[in-house]
Amino acid sequence: MAQEIKPWTTLRSELVVNHRWYQLRRDHVQLPTGQELDDYFVSVRANVALVFALTADQHVVMVRQYKHGIGEILIELPGGVLDEGETSPLAAAQRELLEETGYASDDIEQLAEVSDNPTKDTNRIYFFLARNARLVAAQHLDETENIEVLKVPLADIEHMIFSGQIKVAGSIALCLLALRKLRQ
Repeated sequence: MAQEIKPWTTLRSELVVNHRWYQLRRDHVQLPTGQELDDYFVSVRANVALVFALTADQHVVMVRQYKHGIGEILIELPGGVLDEGETSPLAAAQRELLEETGYASDDIEQLAEVSDNPTKDTNRIYFFLARNARLVAAQHLDETENIEVLKVPLADIEHMIFSGQIKVAGSIALCLLALRKLRQ
């Protein structure tokens, strides 16, 4: 017989780092066994929207940019955080696609809601498939962003994943989900 899984109980919680770019919370928790941990750290992160945007001529709109955490220039799908007070992942997806790439789509659907690190992060990632994406504007980047827009043939996406050219987990997951959806 399987043991019943129960959630932990948060006894106390304090924000130990409260910076506009990063928040870290220290929780004092009690496990269902009664054991207490007074130093369980959780990154309080904003939700994210990620977009697989496919153009009418069967190209995927991707971005190439430097990611300081791992110190590499990476190819990934456009996306970003839901701004404070923003409640619609769809609106955030449309905004981020337009800001980062200048592309827009009137045919966009949510494919999934996932968590990439539920052990230590609070956020969700919303995956969207945008069909018939078209260039409608110039990029509108934040002052810290330097993003190259790429149009990658749809037929090349799977090879780019398995050859390691695309290596950001969320982008890989969404690419594979979108490819499957498009084949249906």
